[in-house]
Amino acid sequence: MAAALLAIKDARAITETSRVPGARWKKSSAGCKLPFCSAHMFWIRPAICLLLFLSAVTFAQEIPPGTVVPIMLSSDLNSKKDGPGKRIDGKVMQDVSLISGQVSKGARVSGHVVSVIKPGASGSNVVLRFDNIQDRGRSIRWTAALLALASLTSVSDAQSPINNTGTSKDAPELWVTRQVGGDIVNREQHLAGSPGGAVGTWLDGSSVMIKLTPNPDVGCPDGPAYRSPQAVWIFSSAACGAYGFKDLVIVSSGAEGPAGEITLGSSENVNVRGGSGWLLVTVAGQ
Repeated sequence: MAAALLAIKDARAITETSRVPGARWKKSSAGCKLPFCSAHMFWIRPAICLLLFLSAVTFAQEIPPGTVVPIMLSSDLNSKKDGPGKRIDGKVMQDVSLISGQVSKGARVSGHVVSVIKPGASGSNVVLRFDNIQDRGRSIRWTAALLALASLTSVSDAQSPINNTGTSKDAPELWVTRQVGGDIVNREQHLAGSPGGAVGTWLDGSSVMIKLTPNPDVGCPDGPAYRSPQAVWIFSSAACGAYGFKDLVIVSSGAEGPAGEITLGSSENVNVRGGSGWLLVTVAGQ
């Protein structure tokens, strides 16, 4: 935005110095006296277009609160080894539709560790937050809360067939799989369904769209994320909490203040290996 304003300032200076002595502003039949109406102000139009373009990009890059973004974290988290400031990285695992455009599958996600309590008599915890998504040259500032977390093993299981017969019918597009949290995906029928009755759509690969079900008893109350179908990747419609870990809990999801600060706790050592799955929901930053 600052660059656009500087461009306009420079354009005005160029126009003033290049104006023919004695020339007057042209006046349209509508009586326009604005700079756009003058042939001598041709420099101002590209600058204004640039300003409008940058403004549009700024708004387009905002991910609305309530938008679910499923990611795989490539970084390890370990309360014995990690400290404040450690960078964490991951990638978006399914295209996420926005009002205008989308966040693409494969977009890079980054964040950092805020604080760590090393293992001791009262256990341990790691506080982290996600800051940014890099998507095809766009840098998107992002604040997210955690709905569900799946271990590397749970992620792998959710991407493996439960109807394996050892025949040619075991092509991936014919698989039946079980999502993290229990939903069943029938790829041949392009359907995903939950024991609670929610019905969604299998798109391709491990991409699933389904309307989420609130689960307030375990920390996922109703809110904007539950209004329409969301991109959930390998997670179930009612997924909430930590899956596939021996001793790990979500102490704070980051949905409330401080917004975006996710706290993982353990009575022993917080240990999340790279390849874990995270079902994140966009929240308004503070």
